[in-house]
Amino acid sequence: QVQLVESGGGLVQPGGSLRLSCAASGSIFGITTMGWYRQAPGKERELVADITRGGSRNYAASVTGRFTISRDNAKNTVYLQMNSLKPEDTAVYYCNAKTISVAATVRYYWGQGTQVTVSS
Repeated sequence: QVQLVESGGGLVQPGGSLRLSCAASGSIFGITTMGWYRQAPGKERELVADITRGGSRNYAASVTGRFTISRDNAKNTVYLQMNSLKPEDTAVYYCNAKTISVAATVRYYWGQGTQVTVSS
């Protein structure tokens, strides 16, 4: 089992910045890709960005150039730096971790979510 604890959400004005953090604990040795998803009211959960253990990054088109995902493997933590925030970025942001066991079993774990609200 992997536990994910997010922090850093809150209320920010349009154009502002926030930094989300997600710390993993538990059976962390099998973690490969970590990422951030978000879900706005009435919408499906969508990928924001993810990063492999080796540092390869993938971003949604809507956040490219504004958000940066990074990872500290020594601390088992993934970050999401969000700049130039827009009202449409308002959502609950969820941390996600993908694990692969020695038997090649793939599992996905989710954090509890942190609210990001962009409003004046």
